Amino acid sequence: MTSPAAILSPLLLLFAPPQPAGVAEGRLLPDAAESAVPGERAPGWLALEAVYETPVQRQVRIEQRVIIRIAPSSDAGRQGMSAFVAPQASATRVVERKAGKCLPVASIRAVQPSRDNRLMLFTRDRRVYAARLERSCFARDFYSGFYLERNSDGKLCVDRDKLQSRNGVKCEVQALRRLVAERD
Repeated sequence: MTSPAAILSPLLLLFAPPQPAGVAEGRLLPDAAESAVPGERAPGWLALEAVYETPVQRQVRIEQRVIIRIAPSSDAGRQGMSAFVAPQASATRVVERKAGKCLPVASIRAVQPSRDNRLMLFTRDRRVYAARLERSCFARDFYSGFYLERNSDGKLCVDRDKLQSRNGVKCEVQALRRLVAERD
């Protein structure tokens, strides 16, 4: 059943006195309060609205976030690089060398998970780095690449940066090693 107030409220709005300036926007402006007749009180709901009016905030916050995506290498490039990572039974062997704590992100061209639970990072200057992840992380989660939030120095560093896979796993890099091919 419909309430009588719901039926009569549109009729009351038709015959209501005109509103003071500033009330149409939903708040009581200073000029509307001054234009009221001295000695008269503003309607109750108008006074309450003036008391509970939210203050205007004049703050601006600008945030900028840059996310870098490192994709897996293409099939043609991967065949040449995988021969380097898993060499044939030839006279060439792969040796690990110290690589330092950081690697420029701009130099990373592609990524590929390896069988020994590391990520192989291929750079633009044809170097290969092995990134060891946290113990609780699996390199196979990064089969489709990873995302990295850009730092002010533009580098991927050990014990600082977290790689995020496309399925949401976040892992910290524990060590970086450079892989070098040596002939016997």
